[in-house]
Amino acid sequence: MNITASNIALYAFEHFGDTVLRAAFSRTGNMAEAEDITQDVFLKLHEHPVSFRNDEHIKAWLLRSAINRCINYHKSIRVKGHIDIADMSEERFAIPFTESESELLSEVRELPGKYSSVIYLYYYEGYSIREIAEILEKNENTVSSLLRRARKMMKTKLEREDNYDEQGFQKRA
Repeated sequence: MNITASNIALYAFEHFGDTVLRAAFSRTGNMAEAEDITQDVFLKLHEHPVSFRNDEHIKAWLLRSAINRCINYHKSIRVKGHIDIADMSEERFAIPFTESESELLSEVRELPGKYSSVIYLYYYEGYSIREIAEILEKNENTVSSLLRRARKMMKTKLEREDNYDEQGFQKRA
């Protein structure tokens, strides 16, 4: 790649800024926090430039950095004292997903973090199991198991929800 160290953060932001923001939002469910995490990721890259092999390497590094920051966010005191996004006006937050993607993504976000990360990277970002293993620094078999369990959790959850109407009453067969 012919990108200088001083330009790598700008190049990465122009090409992968939306991807990092979507990943951060998918993990936090809070647009303001997702924007802060995205800014932190690119600021770190700007302050400490890294040499990359290609665009996929840049994207993987950015997503790994964003996921790590999201994990730290969930451990922080800020999470415990946050205002629920449902209490805020919808106009304040522009969600970067379609309505159907947002509904499914909210279900994915309710999974434990190790499962939601794998589902997000596989289905929303289109990474293979091998690529996810590299990004998350896990064994391919571990990622495959996590993905299988996450799918099973989602299937069970969605089937359960399909058996109830809007008022919470069980549908008749």
